[in-house]
This record gives sequence, structure tokens and C-alpha cells, in this order.
Amino acid sequence: MSLLPARTKARIREASKSLGASAIGALTVGMLRTTRYFDPMKTANLFARIAQTIGPRLREQRIARNNLTAAFPEKSPQEIETIIAGVWDNLGRVGAEFAHLDKIWDFDEAHPERSRIELTPRTHELFHQLRLDGKPALIFASHLANWEMPALAAVAHKLDTAILYRRPNIAAADRIIQEMRQVKMGTLIPAGRDAPLRLAEALRNGQHVAMLVDQYLTGGVEVTFFGRKTRANPMLARLLRQVECPVHGVRIIRLPGNRFRAELSEEVKPVRTADGQIDIQGTTQAVTNVVESWIREYPEQWLWLHRRWR
Repeated sequence: MSLLPARTKARIREASKSLGASAIGALTVGMLRTTRYFDPMKTANLFARIAQTIGPRLREQRIARNNLTAAFPEKSPQEIETIIAGVWDNLGRVGAEFAHLDKIWDFDEAHPERSRIELTPRTHELFHQLRLDGKPALIFASHLANWEMPALAAVAHKLDTAILYRRPNIAAADRIIQEMRQVKMGTLIPAGRDAPLRLAEALRNGQHVAMLVDQYLTGGVEVTFFGRKTRANPMLARLLRQVECPVHGVRIIRLPGNRFRAELSEEVKPVRTADGQIDIQGTTQAVTNVVESWIREYPEQWLWLHRRWR
């Protein structure tokens, strides 16, 4: 029987958690800083191999397998395992690329042949339309390929952008991640109680507000995703109800040879109620449909490792 009082044991547990978080934070900071000294492409290849080795030993492997089996019942077990291997490959590359955020977007409109980035002519046209039309806009993305890159593109090509992001739970990791993001990204707005107010203000000021929309949200609105009911964040639709503006999706596609293609979708028209108001659930579903179509095209590049259906 323990002789320590319950309050003391609770304090010990809390201190242990704090020390563990500090150690993980220090490791993350050290890894990111060290990775910056090495060749980005070679490092991405190395991290991909490491992730493909370690990933299958983690519980997320089972989560990904269950998700993919439900989403693609027509695929064989071997096809599912091939997709999961691609998921780990992509995640390892994202980790390596994060350390080089200030260098990874190298697209030069004058010399596109010198870049690792490809833009379709329609994406080029839509981007400049967004930049020059004098209107705010809502931009959504998903955890596909490298999901940090759209924000880099916005700032690199002078699109005034406010970006909603989620802070890591570990303070030390949060600090260095913010340092790296702020080098080449727009206004960063952390998710929280005041985020909707700050994002609406950004829209009213003519900024382009960007956010990831593909994760499960407890208390979110019900949508259908790969034929199954789940819950999605309705923030984009609620902001649109406050400030009507164009809505576009943006995705990055990972190509062979450490290359990428960036694509902007055509304008996603909101769904309206009988009285003409923005329909929150219907518009959230419309956005979810676009994300699903992206994932169906490149399933190995999406983050299947979290519980999207609960």
C-alpha cells in the first residue's frame, strides 16, 4: 500500500507528464533545427524510409487499415496495405520538409522550369483573380501531401492571408513551429474561442482566410464522407454567412522526384436555405465533397491515421 497521500501522487503524476512533454518538446526542437543543416531532398527520402519502417509498428497502422477498408470496400487487402505504405512515406516527407519551410516553395513565375512546383494554367489564372479582385475569400485545404505549402504560396505571391492553425500541445514545439511558420506565412490565428471573431474581422478587412477542414470535430455538423456519417467543422460556412465571398479549395499533389503540383479549385458555390441564407450543413457538405474527390484521386497522400469516423 502506498504511504503517499492522493494529492501528492497526483502532483507527481502531473510533474512526470510535464517532464515528459518537455523532453518530447526538446527532442522536436533539436530534430527540426538539426534537419535544416542537411539537403532537403535527401532528408525527405530518409525520413520517408524511417516512417515506413516505424509506422507499421504503431497503433495508427490499425486505424488507417480500418479507415481505408471502410472507405474503399472494393479494394483488396494488398491494395489497402500499399496505400498505407504511401501514407507513411508521405508523412515522413512532410516531417523533413517542415524543417525547410522557408525554402520549400521555390516557384518563380518568370522561370517555372527551374522550380520543383508545377501550376496548371487554370490555377495560375484563379490565383491572380483572387489576388487582384479586391474581395476577401475563404480558402479550404486538407491534410493531403504537404498541407503547409498553400500558405507558403499565398505569401510568396502576395496574397494577403489569415490562416487558422491548431497549436501543438507541447509548448516548446509550438514555439519553434511558430518561428518556422512565421518566416513565410501570413497572419497566423490559433484555434480557440476568439478565432471565429478574428477570422471574420480578417474577411471584413479584405483578407483571404484559409483553414484545414478535413478532421473530425466533436459537436460539428453531420456530413457524409466516403458514404459514412461523421462530423465536420462548420466554421467556414458560418464565416460565409457573416461575410459572403468566394470559396475555393486548394490542394498540393506530391509528384515523383520530390516535386509538387498546386491546384486551386473552381469556386465552390454555397448551399442556401429556402429564404436565401447560407445553409451551414449543406455548405459544409459541399466542401466535404470536394475534399473526398481529392482523396479518392490520391488516397496514399492523405492522413488516414486519425479517427475520422466515430
